[in-house]
Amino acid sequence: MYGFINTCLKSLVIERFGEETWENLRLMAGVQETFMTYEIYNDDITLRLVQEACKMLDISSEVVLKLFGEYFFSFCKMSGYDTMLRTLGGNLVEFIENLDALHSYLALSYEAMNAPSFRVERMDDGRILLHYYSDRKGLYHIVPGIIEAVAKDFFDSEVTMTILNQSEEDERTGKKEHVVFHMVQKEKVSKRKAQPRQKGTVIMKARYASLQLCPRKRSPWETVRSIVMLGQGNLRQSFTPSYPKRLWIEEQAFCNAFPFHIVFDQDLVVKQTGVNIQKFVPGLQTAGIRLDEYFTIVHPEVIFNIQSIKKFINSQFVLKTRREMLPEIHQNQSTLKLRGQMMWMESLNCMIYLCSPKLRSLQELEERGLHLADIAQHDTTRDLILLNQQRLAEIELSNQLERKKEELRILSRNLEIEKQKSEKLLYAMLPTHVANQLKEGKRVEAGEFKVCTILFSDVVTFTNICAACEPIQIVNMLNAMYSRFDRLTNIHNVYKVETIGDAYMVVGGVPVPTDTHAERVANFALGMRIAAREVTSPITGQPIQIRVGLHTGSVLAGVVGDKMPRYCLFGDTVNTASRMESHGLPDHIHLSPFTYSVLKDKGNFEIAERGEIEVKGKGLMRTFFLLNNLQKSDEQIMGLVDGETCVYQKDPEDVTDAQNGEKTLSMLKLVNFFSSVTALFCLLCSPRLISTKFCSIL
Repeated sequence: MYGFINTCLKSLVIERFGEETWENLRLMAGVQETFMTYEIYNDDITLRLVQEACKMLDISSEVVLKLFGEYFFSFCKMSGYDTMLRTLGGNLVEFIENLDALHSYLALSYEAMNAPSFRVERMDDGRILLHYYSDRKGLYHIVPGIIEAVAKDFFDSEVTMTILNQSEEDERTGKKEHVVFHMVQKEKVSKRKAQPRQKGTVIMKARYASLQLCPRKRSPWETVRSIVMLGQGNLRQSFTPSYPKRLWIEEQAFCNAFPFHIVFDQDLVVKQTGVNIQKFVPGLQTAGIRLDEYFTIVHPEVIFNIQSIKKFINSQFVLKTRREMLPEIHQNQSTLKLRGQMMWMESLNCMIYLCSPKLRSLQELEERGLHLADIAQHDTTRDLILLNQQRLAEIELSNQLERKKEELRILSRNLEIEKQKSEKLLYAMLPTHVANQLKEGKRVEAGEFKVCTILFSDVVTFTNICAACEPIQIVNMLNAMYSRFDRLTNIHNVYKVETIGDAYMVVGGVPVPTDTHAERVANFALGMRIAAREVTSPITGQPIQIRVGLHTGSVLAGVVGDKMPRYCLFGDTVNTASRMESHGLPDHIHLSPFTYSVLKDKGNFEIAERGEIEVKGKGLMRTFFLLNNLQKSDEQIMGLVDGETCVYQKDPEDVTDAQNGEKTLSMLKLVNFFSSVTALFCLLCSPRLISTKFCSIL
């Protein structure tokens, strides 16, 4: 089928059921996203879409196909075929009888179109039967949808169609599907009642009757009366043609005026032919030859006998010459096709076939050895060839535009995907608002944060582990640990500043200030301790241990560097937090007195006093150990409870942040991997580089 059909089906699903339904249907059927109008696609694509639509919507194929038939009629009107469809016939039967002619015309644009065929049969008892023929089985339920929509829209009537018979058509080659419908048409009651119209007619008659008659001039009412039947109010519909007693045309003039015509009897014996058809099929000049010796019927595909031709007398017939019967000079050329109308002449017991060459373009005209001069002056085929030549050029241009449009759509989609990847990577390295300012080319101003909580952590005996293990083992260990920590940053909505070697730095309340900064970082620290136990040491195979230190205070923050810019924190708070980590104990969370003073008022945490210790550069400090959260379980802190997140009451926006945070987790894993590799090589160069690096930064 052409892409026009699949595009119609796509439009139907999107309009009635939404974009998401179409996307799911497309994926289930395994078909592409868009279809080119003039490109041919395998019938299986359409059939798969219909089958999957039945499963997805839980409705029968009969309902889906009938719905498609109704929508296909509307889609054709929206696509520019409205006027063409309206002019097919003055009533529904005429409309159906001319559908084959419409398909024949459309075949000029859709050359490979394999359209169904329709035939209307009027029974003696008044019934009207519609015969439907198609190469495609199982699609006949589309027909009632189309016919009912046409009757309702064009002829203001209602149609009911019931299937009388469904069988393989014996009279048609290829054993195509033949379905017979019983068609009952009911006219809708007009909104205007007949009585007022009759009353108006009487008033108008009386008004004109009161006028004085003029002997020299016909009265207006007499003029109207000659057209309108008084008392009924309907225009005269009857027409009686007048035929001459003899045909006033010479045999030679007729054969010249209709150069492509054939007269044959009920035995298919040729009696008369036009002059130009004799020119291209010289064998027709032989007396007593049969028509089926030189031609085959292409459309409608019926057995070549007079009974089958009579049955499809209202159809347009296409005949094709037999190549083996042509002269040798014409056998290398394309075969000649004729298209026209069959008319039965009862008095002569003969059939006349008035036809013209079936051509789509000047190229086909040339391939068959024809010229425009060979076609009669009155034959519109001459104009059709020239007009269709321009139409074919427009179709080719339309195809090119559609292909370019599809290429641009794919490129745009791929570009958007790559853009999202780069943005995820950027947002994983910098705060969102900072990254957006850098993308816009703006300068990011440094800012002061009055209060925040900073966390540092490192791995106990990490230097010894590096000395005894292979590099890849260190990378795998750090990557496993960092991936778990990064996930926790999304759960508690804290900002990861950086990692250097085995050291991990996090801040709460920066870059977005929040009153729950200490509570967030404390819960994050508890989660870190749990997560670290899931990572084993490459040496002992036992869970690794970490030291964690927290401190609360003010900092300065800003972007540093042009190449690989980083969002860095500066101030004594950073230095003190680092001292809390370095002076801590394995598997303990070390708190400064400032952080303790903030957390103790929350009442949510169990905290033990460590006492006074000597802190390098700070002197004696009274510090504390964070033990656990009294209100939340380990599963809640780790974000492992379905449908529940560790949300902080004063910041309801964290619900959205926690949900969106998972989107950047995969990108953070990639960043962690490279951070692990960098840390490994730093340690291979100097085991003491980590502490030196932090001291230089602080």
